[in-house]
Amino acid sequence: MAAPGAGDPVDDAKSGKAPFAQRIDPTREKLTPAQLQFMRQVQLAQWQKTLPQRRTRNIVTGLGIGALVLAIYGYTFYSVSQERFLDELEDEAKAARARALARASGS
Repeated sequence: MAAPGAGDPVDDAKSGKAPFAQRIDPTREKLTPAQLQFMRQVQLAQWQKTLPQRRTRNIVTGLGIGALVLAIYGYTFYSVSQERFLDELEDEAKAARARALARASGS
């Protein structure tokens, strides 16, 4: 007789419980090459099953980040084109040069 909770499929089917997979650590437990190959196949199948959803999510995330970058880039150009303080500084510098030349030539 199996120990209670051992997961005997016949006993579990009678009691209404479904057997479930147990987590194992392949580095600690000695597994046969066939078991390791089966684990790789299952992992590959799970990975391929979630691949389209992950790809879609990655594309949406990339487009969102790209849109944010373009928005920041566009806003930067827009705000810099509205700034007139450099023009005012250049006008003041021209006036100061003109005054300096007038003083130099008038002396």
